[in-house]
Order: sequence, then structure tokens, then C-alpha cells
Amino acid sequence: MEEPLDKPNRRNYPGVRLPVFVSSPSSLSPEQDDVRNEILDMLDREKLAPRALGQSDYTETSPLEQVCMIANNCFGGLILGFEQMRVTAGTRKHRARDNDYRDVSKPIDSMLRFPTPWNHMEAGVLFALGKPLLIMCETGIEDGIFAMGTAGLYTQQLPGSLPALNTRRDQLEEVIRTWRGRVSTAYMNAWAHTRRP
Repeated sequence: MEEPLDKPNRRNYPGVRLPVFVSSPSSLSPEQDDVRNEILDMLDREKLAPRALGQSDYTETSPLEQVCMIANNCFGGLILGFEQMRVTAGTRKHRARDNDYRDVSKPIDSMLRFPTPWNHMEAGVLFALGKPLLIMCETGIEDGIFAMGTAGLYTQQLPGSLPALNTRRDQLEEVIRTWRGRVSTAYMNAWAHTRRP
């Protein structure tokens, strides 16, 4: 005889924690670190287990090979584009020529911000594996995977500080909850393919 679901002494087992790849620099400013930690706490509340090279996983193989192995065992990817470099002087497309051999190089006339190059590589691996992506970046980071529509997704703006995050907390939690639904679907689809008739 089956036990009723509302039996008082029935154990409440925790839900499955789904592994997700988190692409984020390891060295951050104190403000950036506060924001990342809060986002990781949001993942925890959604029963998502962050995995990252050098954070949760370590390797004796090449870093890119290990990224591929970790990503393959995750059901989604979160790309956090925190500023890692600022450029205030220089030339874009230095000495580059178009098809008519005209110079297309341009001097930098305003500050440029760049994330870690690993964001782009890790996002590419996750995209190639068909993992659901959630892409977030700080203001001013716009190229590569962070260019609007690059991966067919809307890029979410990362708050610059914990107080700024708190003003958008409900919105960010809803974005993460929606992405978690896509991660759950990827998990269920992976198990559906392993079932035997």
C-alpha cells in the first residue's frame, strides 16, 4: 500500500542540485565580488550548483580541455562579464585595410572596457554543446559574446555594486528562475535519452 503524500513524518528530501558552468574572472574588485557572490547565492536558492575551473574544479590537463569536460557535465552556463581591462588610448583595427585597400583603423576616442577572454571561450564551448546560456555583463562591455543578439539572447546588465543589485533583485531573481527552467529542461532531456525501452 502506498503512503499518502501528506503523511506528517514523510521525509522532505532536498531537490536535485543541477550543475551549471559559471564563467567569471577569479580576481575581482570588492564591489564586483559582492555582486558575483550574491548572484551565486541566487543560484544556490534555485538549487543550481556552480562549477568553474579553478573555483570548484581543478585540473592536471590543459585548462581549455578541462573547461570542455566541466561544461559537458553541466546543464547550463552563466557568463558573468565583469570588467577586467580598460583601454583609454590606442588604435582599433591597427593597420587594417578593407577590400579596396583603404585604411580602416580608428583611434580610440573613449574608454573601452573588456572582460576576461575566457568568457568568450567558455561561452563558445557551452553554446557548441547546446547548453542554455544566461549572459550578464557590466555596463560598457559590448563585444564578442556580450554583443546584443550574438547568441540569440538578451544580454542582462550586471549591477555595479550590491546596493545597485538590491534595487533590481526581483528582476534578476526572475531572470535566473526563468533560465533555471531551461536548465531543468536540459536535465530532463538528457535523462530521457538515457532511458532504455
